[in-house]
Amino acid sequence: MDFTFIITIFLIGFIGSYISGMLGIGGSIIKYPMLLYIPPLFGLVAFSSHQVSGISAVQVLFASIAGVWAYRKGGYLNKSVIIYMGGAVLIGSVIGSFGSQSMSENGINIVYGVLALIAAVMMFIPKRGLDDTPLDKVTFNKWLAAILAFIVGLGSGVVGAAGGFLLVPIMLVVLKIPTRVTIASSLAITFISSIGATVGKITTGQVDYYPALIMVAASIIASPLGAIAGKKMNTKILQIILALLILATAIKIWIGILD
Repeated sequence: MDFTFIITIFLIGFIGSYISGMLGIGGSIIKYPMLLYIPPLFGLVAFSSHQVSGISAVQVLFASIAGVWAYRKGGYLNKSVIIYMGGAVLIGSVIGSFGSQSMSENGINIVYGVLALIAAVMMFIPKRGLDDTPLDKVTFNKWLAAILAFIVGLGSGVVGAAGGFLLVPIMLVVLKIPTRVTIASSLAITFISSIGATVGKITTGQVDYYPALIMVAASIIASPLGAIAGKKMNTKILQIILALLILATAIKIWIGILD
């Protein structure tokens, strides 16, 4: 592998992981399409959807734990949210990741496109008064949270994305959890989910280890930096950035599917 390949994969991992730490997502919403479309533009290897989903699963594992470490202080990590949603999403992601090996390339892309489209629509639903709740007064429907997390886990296991990009709008819009608690707790849930997805992808031989290691190195550096930046930003700005990011990715994926 040449220097251009290393730099390209590292930058994809760095950009995705920085945004991951800042917005509380695993980063696959960004890195999945970047890994599919950017390397061929530079005459580099074109990864298959199975390879991209495998690389993403391993990378998200490290990006999310690095982000959680940056949020370990401040009271934003809600243990109840993490336990209920993390356990459910882990079970779903294991099932989804094992099932993905029998799916076609286009089938994986369609699952990803549907998840991104749902998340994009949810992010544009008004969220008034969301951040007025004190951190120690946060409540939510635990069983609804677990059911939705399991469904997210199934889909995210298929595409190797830990589901943070869909968990965040669910936590904000459906469960009414404040933005910064959502971002921090989502990273912890994403880490748990990525364990299941990573085990499934490795076991079924869908991981290309060389680019995955490059992405991991970028994640360890960039995710904590993004988390630090996210703590300083206005919550409304964070919501707008995430909404636009998910919408742009959904449009790009569907253009590729329908092309």
